[in-house]
Amino acid sequence: MNSSRRAPLSVVAAATLVALSATALQAQAAVTAAPGSPTAAVSAASATAAGHRLDRPALRGSLDAFHKAGMYGAYSAVRDGSAQWRGATGFADIDSRRPTRPNLEHRVGSITKTFTAVAVLQQAGAGRIDLDAPIGRYIPDIVSDERGRQVTVRMLLNHTSGIADYVLPAFPGILENPGKTLDEHRLRKIAPTELARLGLAAPPVAQRGTHSYSNTNYILAGLILERVTGQKAEAYITRNVIRKAGLRHTYFPSSPAIKGPHARMYESFFGLIDPARDYSTYDMSWAGTAGALVSTTSDLNDFYRRLLSGRLLGTAQLREMKTTVPAYETQPGEEVLMGYGLGIYTLKMPNGGWYWGHDGGVFGAGTWALSSEDGRRQVAIGYNLMKYQRFDSEGRPLPDPVTDALYAHVDGALGGTTAPPRGVTPQRAQGTQSLPALPIGPDALHQATLR
Repeated sequence: MNSSRRAPLSVVAAATLVALSATALQAQAAVTAAPGSPTAAVSAASATAAGHRLDRPALRGSLDAFHKAGMYGAYSAVRDGSAQWRGATGFADIDSRRPTRPNLEHRVGSITKTFTAVAVLQQAGAGRIDLDAPIGRYIPDIVSDERGRQVTVRMLLNHTSGIADYVLPAFPGILENPGKTLDEHRLRKIAPTELARLGLAAPPVAQRGTHSYSNTNYILAGLILERVTGQKAEAYITRNVIRKAGLRHTYFPSSPAIKGPHARMYESFFGLIDPARDYSTYDMSWAGTAGALVSTTSDLNDFYRRLLSGRLLGTAQLREMKTTVPAYETQPGEEVLMGYGLGIYTLKMPNGGWYWGHDGGVFGAGTWALSSEDGRRQVAIGYNLMKYQRFDSEGRPLPDPVTDALYAHVDGALGGTTAPPRGVTPQRAQGTQSLPALPIGPDALHQATLR
């Protein structure tokens, strides 16, 4: 690859790597389907879904379309009340052509943040954590400057702390030679206090009080959880969130390998790793309480249904969790299509409905889980090729049929919508045009890589 091509791609990667999750979604989710687009086709095919019925042929077709558009493999679980549909498409291993299967275990990236936030809110409900207290009250040895006095626990959970992301400094050289860097760090263990130090030392990218997605926030939240419970954060979350939710295939990995049946997870890094390389075996201490969990699509649906129905948090704590800030800057009078709460976001999809959930992306693995507010209508999808998007020599995004197909499947699964009148073109949310239209990952790399 020539240097003129590599330079703008490095800029794009830097701009997208720091998000592991949420904020890139509004750019794509704000799209209204145009006639003939993948979203319009699936929306029309799944019109019956608007009546809250599972249109199984449409779900099957839209998931296969995701693979045909260029995704190596994917698995999806959709629910409407007690009705369920699970499907898989494409390949779990592109060399052996081993097919995917529903409910494979999968790295879910920044969806971990919802679990961590639930744990912190449980402690808030017990009176051990004050959401509006400065974080220096709990971890004075880690944040001893003015941020320890002015940043609150709530600011960590809704990403308004102004603290920078640690991902780029944790992987020095990743923008210049991502394959070499990721290979060198495959088996590295890194302590959460070191991740926090890297994030705190990096220059802030946004003013305090403004939403700016940062994985450092959730590493700090995990360290606070440890101080107030006297337990490792992962152990507390396992006992009081994962087990309380009755999840059987969700866990923090104890080794670089995933213990259950899983797909290989391929990282392309916008074409800078060519061919895409398998990173399904990777030490996830670099993600910790911000993005290390392994789960399945069915477990994720169980988790969000139980959370939204009030079975994991008290009424007051769930209300705090669902109190949101704008996830991006808007023009005066413009509708905000995405709001970020405490470890969860609400998003308006092209079908017109609002849904709660999160997305995640790590090296090689992307995940997205959304639920209606009552937890009745749900979709969770995992896929095994990341940063597949391509850009021209100036760093501008090229047409992206893979992401279009992803949104088509998710939008149709959640209820579908009719195609707009002929002549209506896709419209993006004001203020989001500069964002790459990436699914996050966990979380997408909107600004760093865990999203």
